[in-house]
Amino acid sequence: MSLDSEEAIMPDASSALRENLLPDLHRALQFAARQARRIVATYPGYTPMYTVQGRWNREGERWTPWCEGFFPGILWLLHKQTGAPEWRTLAEDYTRPLEPRRFDRDVHDLGFLFLSTYLRWYRLTGDERLRDILIDAGQTLALRRQKGGYLASFVGPHSLFIDIMMNIGIVLWAANVTHDARLRDIALEHCRTTAAYLVRPDGGTAHEGIFHTVKGTFLRRSTHQGWSSASTWARGQAWAIYGFTAVHRLSGEAEFLDIARHCANYYLQHAPKGLVPYWDFDLPPHGPLLWDSSAAAIAASGLWDLSEQAPDKAEQERYRRAALAILQTLCSNRFLPYDQPDWEGILQHGIYHFHKGLGVDESVAWGDHFFVEALVKAIAGHSEAGW
Repeated sequence: MSLDSEEAIMPDASSALRENLLPDLHRALQFAARQARRIVATYPGYTPMYTVQGRWNREGERWTPWCEGFFPGILWLLHKQTGAPEWRTLAEDYTRPLEPRRFDRDVHDLGFLFLSTYLRWYRLTGDERLRDILIDAGQTLALRRQKGGYLASFVGPHSLFIDIMMNIGIVLWAANVTHDARLRDIALEHCRTTAAYLVRPDGGTAHEGIFHTVKGTFLRRSTHQGWSSASTWARGQAWAIYGFTAVHRLSGEAEFLDIARHCANYYLQHAPKGLVPYWDFDLPPHGPLLWDSSAAAIAASGLWDLSEQAPDKAEQERYRRAALAILQTLCSNRFLPYDQPDWEGILQHGIYHFHKGLGVDESVAWGDHFFVEALVKAIAGHSEAGW
């Protein structure tokens, strides 16, 4: 399917596609609910990161503690979709242990931890105590600001990750609710630095930027998880689509919508048929050609959001149709283990860290989370389920 074809941008083409896909979307969400119940029953209190041969609770190295919000985030999404009290009870039980992390200075992932959990809880109740926890998390993340005008990754003060675009939203959210102009400036400065040094002219992205910690000057691009420093790591590209779109929504600054569109167009021009990419867009022809379904799930959710912010109808249709095309692929037996009763994850063929050999061709917590989020958005027909 060509998303640049005349058919792809026909008015309301995405509405017809969505209607046709609804049975598959509902079936996938029901499967996700079964797998979530399975985790609760089999591994009480456990929050997953990546499977080993399809089984949870067997992780080796985790590299950094950034995934504890994704499973409770799925529980909140299931409550939103079904209204069932059991999901809210479980979501609250799995969310509460995160509260002390709001003061965690060792990670750049406070958005991942709190936007998927406490923000959804706060939206449901309006409880000011929950709002204050979110504000604390945003203020804590802002303390990672460096002289070069960015928030440092967990690797060190010299390191800027594209991943932080998925976390900077909690700083902006805190700035908005507290009317803190300085906090807003820190967040927007980080986004502009990321756009300047990690987003390439063609819309592709680098995983990491290295800066001089004293002078604050940019030194070079690098990577930990991509094929090379010059390549476009697929999950990082998806983080950029979703992250810059969220920043536009939270800030109202048009420049970030333009960047999100630029990154989205790169993804759509370079992804293979079905729009599920290999784990890097610049892998050599001889491989290793492995999908990263988690990148596709993040992109689907981000593209759905982008479709609601794009400036004209044709572009809205293009992004929404792309989001649905990704979901159509991911809802197939190729990616959902409907007929594999021993597989404990939701979405197969994800990758955590190829070079370290962690979670390669497995289920990964963020892939499952953003897949469920994209399903809930597509079923509802709007983006309220997101951040």
